[in-house]
Amino acid sequence: MKLQAKAIDGFLRSPDPTVRAVLLYGPDSGLVRDRAVQLGKTVVPDLSDPFRVAEFLGRAIADDPARLVDEAAALSFTGGRRLIRVRDAEDNAAGAFAAFLDGLPPGDSLVVAESGDLGARSKLRLLFEGAAGAVAIPCYVEEEASLGRVIADILHGHGLAADPDALSFLAANLVGDRMVARGEVEKLALYMGQEKRVRLEDAEACIGDSAALSMDEPVWAAAEGDFATLDRSLARLFAEGTSPVPILRGAQRHFQRLQLLCVQVAAGKTAEAAVESLRPPVFFKLKTRLVKQARRWSPGQVRQALERLVDAEADCKRTNMPDETLCARVLFQLASIASRR
Repeated sequence: MKLQAKAIDGFLRSPDPTVRAVLLYGPDSGLVRDRAVQLGKTVVPDLSDPFRVAEFLGRAIADDPARLVDEAAALSFTGGRRLIRVRDAEDNAAGAFAAFLDGLPPGDSLVVAESGDLGARSKLRLLFEGAAGAVAIPCYVEEEASLGRVIADILHGHGLAADPDALSFLAANLVGDRMVARGEVEKLALYMGQEKRVRLEDAEACIGDSAALSMDEPVWAAAEGDFATLDRSLARLFAEGTSPVPILRGAQRHFQRLQLLCVQVAAGKTAEAAVESLRPPVFFKLKTRLVKQARRWSPGQVRQALERLVDAEADCKRTNMPDETLCARVLFQLASIASRR
């Protein structure tokens, strides 16, 4: 079964007890991980419990399909329901999941599979969407409006409320990866101390380089022709398990904004005035860098960059070339264009 968007939050809070396996997939790897944790805690409060939680990679059950059935049928020594987490599940593991779903083992263990962006013809996705006792949940990069509601809920859990302009700033600067957003909002809650109202200046002071540049750092480096920073930041993000697709989409958003600036500059507006006119406002630490980029790039070059980024995202979904390679290649191509200016 594939859940409709409006039913996802309710299911994550209280999953149907007849569901024995859940597939979380999509380009927002942070949202996949965040939802996997939320779902897992409905079964086992402590996800590090070695007796009730088993965790392994998708390729392990692809090589040994019986392992999934054995883990799901096992009983906990300490009692209680068990959780089976399968990370990096891909189509090569579809056979193992099919064997599990065709002959559900006894017990009430829950299997949670985490995957990347799966196409509509993915064997794994089709299996979970069509099998009884299974659910497939897509995890797409959130829009600012929906992320704003998530941020407001997290702040509310800490007894905090945010002014509308502060919430808009947070959503605009944290869009792209749910786990990054959650970590930054948790940091903001700690920063607030005894204060209960988050103002714009609080958000600007706290949400600094790690938020504004964690996912976007390679994008900014590419736009500035900074090969060393681009290489270093991409390596760090990939090592953390960040999916290339959100990076590419972040790059598209950045160059769309840069395109607006370049058109204004070409029409005679100063780069400084163009940047000041952007809404939501640019984080103050980044204004100088964006002004330089608006002067460095021409409207034609930005249009060419956007075309390459869109093609790279499409190639991630329709070719067998590793997504990380495609992402790195296009960003280094953009850095090469920027370095010649």
